Amino acid sequence: MKKARLQVDILTLFPGCFDGWLQTSIVARAIAQQALRVSFTDFRSFSHSKHHQVDDYAYGGFAGMVLQPQPVYDAITHLLETGYAPVVYFTPQGRKLEQPILEYYASLPRVILLCGHYKELDQRLRDLAVCDEISLGDFVLSGGEIAAMAFVDGIARLLPGVLTDIASAEADSFSGANSGLGFPCYTRPEIWMEQEVPPVLKQGNHGKIRQWAETQAASLTRTRRPDLVKDE
Repeated sequence: MKKARLQVDILTLFPGCFDGWLQTSIVARAIAQQALRVSFTDFRSFSHSKHHQVDDYAYGGFAGMVLQPQPVYDAITHLLETGYAPVVYFTPQGRKLEQPILEYYASLPRVILLCGHYKELDQRLRDLAVCDEISLGDFVLSGGEIAAMAFVDGIARLLPGVLTDIASAEADSFSGANSGLGFPCYTRPEIWMEQEVPPVLKQGNHGKIRQWAETQAASLTRTRRPDLVKDE
């Protein structure tokens, strides 16, 4: 079997929640083209507990359950037996996920994604085995599975040969030389709900079209994401 361009190993207590996602859209295409391979490991199977327990009460009397370090560490160690890969842990305490991060990980041959659950993961394991901590934003989810899906989807579309037109990805928000938002897009019909496609897009003048797109993108970035505007 041909080796995939990128191997992603996902550590999760709920591998079943990924079933439909693997068969959908860009991720499914990347897998079919052998640009991407996704494997799952349920770290509950590495628990030494009689009842396969993976969480316990937090020291200090804080509310919420904490993932124990031993099952996760053993699962990571098992995966690393076949070769090194950075371990990425999804947590609200991580750095915010941005396009350059996806571009970096898309360039690697392998990455291990750790999906937490409950309140948190024992800090000692984080200090010992986690290479990078990533957050989707300033909000909290019940686990890292949704974040892992977003992460892999963002990477899959960057892998060579997955998109039929790579220029489309390069023109997206935050991509390539574009550090801001993308520009508005239109398709047929030419007039819909009494609103017409901007005339410049129908004239075939590529220079003017490019200038229009740059102006629109800059305007959207200034009004919706002023934090992305670089000081002149």
